[in-house]
Amino acid sequence: MENSFVIGVDFGTDSVRSLVVNTRTGEEAGSAVHLYSRWQKGLYCDPSVQQYRQHPLDYLEGLEKSIKGALAQCPPGTAALVKGISVDTTGSTPGPVDETGTPLALLPGFENNPNAMFVLWKDHTANTEAALINEVAHANSTDYTKYCGGIYSSEWFWAKILHVIQEDAAIREKAVSWVEHCDWVPAVLTGNKSLGTLLRSRCAAGHKAMWHESWNGLPPKDFLEKLNPLLGKYDQTYKDTVEATIPAGTISSEWAERLGLPADVVIGTGAFDAHMGAVGGGIRSYSLCKVIGTSTCDILVAPMEEAGHLFVKGICGQVDGSVIPGMLGLEAGQSAYGDVFAWLRRLIMGPLYTLLPEETDKLAQVEGKLLGHLSQQAQQLPLRDNDPLALDWFNGRRTPDANHTLKSTITGLHLGIDAAEMFKALVEATAFGAQHIAERFVQEGVPINEVIALGGVAKKSAYAMQVLADVMNRPIKIVNSENACALGAAMFAAVAAGVYKDIAAAQEAMSSGFETVWHPRAENVPYYAKRYARFKELGAFTEKLYV
Repeated sequence: MENSFVIGVDFGTDSVRSLVVNTRTGEEAGSAVHLYSRWQKGLYCDPSVQQYRQHPLDYLEGLEKSIKGALAQCPPGTAALVKGISVDTTGSTPGPVDETGTPLALLPGFENNPNAMFVLWKDHTANTEAALINEVAHANSTDYTKYCGGIYSSEWFWAKILHVIQEDAAIREKAVSWVEHCDWVPAVLTGNKSLGTLLRSRCAAGHKAMWHESWNGLPPKDFLEKLNPLLGKYDQTYKDTVEATIPAGTISSEWAERLGLPADVVIGTGAFDAHMGAVGGGIRSYSLCKVIGTSTCDILVAPMEEAGHLFVKGICGQVDGSVIPGMLGLEAGQSAYGDVFAWLRRLIMGPLYTLLPEETDKLAQVEGKLLGHLSQQAQQLPLRDNDPLALDWFNGRRTPDANHTLKSTITGLHLGIDAAEMFKALVEATAFGAQHIAERFVQEGVPINEVIALGGVAKKSAYAMQVLADVMNRPIKIVNSENACALGAAMFAAVAAGVYKDIAAAQEAMSSGFETVWHPRAENVPYYAKRYARFKELGAFTEKLYV
């Protein structure tokens, strides 16, 4: 096979990364990251009410700059050998669009309206609307939540739409449809200006929009109007969905010129970051792939003939082909993981920035070393039954059993507790939350043959991964690539462009392998088993406070 290249584009919470990959060897030829400029300034967000919005211009600027930056790192002539581009994004991150599929924030009069922008995955302004969806769905003759774990989340498509259109009449009137971020970017790259031909991701629609073949697509108009008559406007705005191996088309002349790429580059359809990341991480049947960043997404795939009949309660959906065509994709996750440690860092460092503004540079250096220092201290601490115990619900609970009104509880505090002991409690909390998810899968009849971890926390925090292995009492395999989500997107680009016939072949040729495996320490497993039982008791007690 002659050398050819594909580009995987990974839109994260804070930035976008583009990765140029050799399709024959899997070598990462070039990589570049662009931080969203408006997001970095905190624009259009209000953390006090958990409102997180992103401007489409951040995405467009990041798309161009990151791809150009990645190509600039490659040997001369690489751009001419690029065969395909695929993207992954966070999700559910929908935005309102007009009849051409243009996000309203790009139209005159809507440029600074947060409701005209993409509603980021971690926006929880729609908690009330999610509760309404669950109430109506569970009383309906057909429960449209049954393929998404039986509990609809405020992080998902319909809850966010319902919240925005009830709050903002201008958006309600102008929006013709709502489009997931992962569907919009391929439309941009192919120059698609028609909602009728804009392809919708099976991954996004199945996991977040209650799309399913058994009821012919999206929930019908009569159900949506039970939630609010205003939603009837968006009934069946699309019916069919596509797996991420399907091409969206070829690159438009405008974007080919802007990026310096050939006119025949194939643009793949999009999917969510964790799902493509799991493919980049080497997922296979009954692997549990943990994509660990600010939050986690836990992805598992199983043969349809073995698991297609199951209804796994309390997860983020089970969708035929959402990860790998022909396989059942199951998603779960924690609403906060890296964000939990970032909270502790802010708690410690925040007042110092205020008190010592002239020392900002020095403080930033200290902040960059803080979590590593706490990790070193925490791993030296003795394991005691009365150590502080925390829940990982700092951003609500995603799974099992979504409830984003929940808050964390920390017990066992006294005047002798220091920052390292607090850090230990938070690391354990994230591990206990991960075990709760794995336990639910097994209880519901889905075995777990191996655990794979990828992402920044997985690669950088040896202490957190060792505790995770001890708590789960399973080996944790750490993916070698630092860019597994973008690498997964590149694999899908290779299939969409016809370089490989299917995902299995792309994985075989392009996977990065594993850099290490964390094995559980037998002497620590009983301690963590006791602590995990107490974690569940604390969760049950805390949940009663929020009923």
